[in-house]
Amino acid sequence: MDKRRSTARRHRAVAAAFLLPALVLLGALVVYPIGYSLYRSFLDRTGDSFAGLDNYAAIFSDDTTFTAVKNTAIWVVLAPTVATALGLIFAVLTERVRWGTAFKLIVFMPMAISMLAAGIIFRLVYEQDPDRGVANAVWVGVHDTFSESAGFPKARPLPVHPLEAGEDGAFVTKEPVSASVSVRLPLIGVSPARMPSDARPAREAEPAADGTVTGTAWLDFTRGGGGAPNAVDPAELGLKGIKVEAVKDGEVVASTRAGPDGVFTLPASADGATLRLPGENFREPYNGVNWLGPTLVTPAIIGSYVWMWAGFAMVLIAAGLASVPRELLEAARVDGANEWQVFRKVTVPLLAPVLVVVLVTLMINVMKIFDLVFVIAPGSAQDDANVLALQLYRSSFGTDADLGLGSAIAVLLLLLVVPVMLVNIRRLRRESRR
Repeated sequence: MDKRRSTARRHRAVAAAFLLPALVLLGALVVYPIGYSLYRSFLDRTGDSFAGLDNYAAIFSDDTTFTAVKNTAIWVVLAPTVATALGLIFAVLTERVRWGTAFKLIVFMPMAISMLAAGIIFRLVYEQDPDRGVANAVWVGVHDTFSESAGFPKARPLPVHPLEAGEDGAFVTKEPVSASVSVRLPLIGVSPARMPSDARPAREAEPAADGTVTGTAWLDFTRGGGGAPNAVDPAELGLKGIKVEAVKDGEVVASTRAGPDGVFTLPASADGATLRLPGENFREPYNGVNWLGPTLVTPAIIGSYVWMWAGFAMVLIAAGLASVPRELLEAARVDGANEWQVFRKVTVPLLAPVLVVVLVTLMINVMKIFDLVFVIAPGSAQDDANVLALQLYRSSFGTDADLGLGSAIAVLLLLLVVPVMLVNIRRLRRESRR
């Protein structure tokens, strides 16, 4: 009996000797920082006075910090759910196609990119300028396909021109027009780069003999200087496509658009009318969506996170899908279930344990999100995109650091992560008992 006890003690001593380095590292790198953060969270900014729960109260009373709490909640609910749902869809849809492996590889590739690099990529993707930002280039392209854009923003007449400002950004002729006299509608203020590529040198229209009203709308500007105002010079271009309306007694009686050389023709009903260049010719072009503005910055950054982590979810779910018994799926189809019913009532329930693993893992991950928000959100919108991990950094470092508040945020993050981890551990234990 004594020999057995001594052997057991020797075994425990050997085990303790092997575990001691790991326990020392665990204590130094995990236990001590957690304990010190908890202690420091009850002290004031200087660390000299006891502050009680003031730092924790500040988290929910300060607008910037409370915004971080709300945004973190949005991240925890939205990002893991969307990434898991996309991963499930990709895994199921690519299971039966020949190029499924190649597709999975492409979707998983963003996981090889660091958060910092992904942040830089999406900072460029979300650029406001459609010539630089991919998102707005696509958005503006779709918008302009279905909604005609203005051709000549910021165009305007000179005081010597026969045009004056009208209502709603329009310009109207100072005098009614006559069919016997060719009408001149000169404008300035259009950059040569904004002119239509197929615009031709302006041409003076000839009065028509049939009573129709003719005229020329052109850019009254000669590059390099020269030319006379209110006169069609050879180097000046026609305002191709500009809309011209004839107005009598407040009603539009005719309208047309100028040709490549700026010449336009209106029917005889326009004789004696006032010509108007409506404001739709001059409105600013559609410049897309302000993705990184206060309203959309958080969803935009979540989109970049989903781009990175949907591949992770897809790979894990695809591995779980490979272990699903095919007999159950075929039996459901034989019983008359369509593919949607098989997916909803057979595939998803069988994949529930894997989906929970993916969802919980991503929830823990997004609670610590920092890099993407810090890199993508511009300074003007960083308060609106703020999350707890970023606020922890901002509160703990810099010239105005408040280590008490920073420590309180760190403890709050720990308290938020621990329940999710416990749920995951309990689930793993239940799985191991089966």
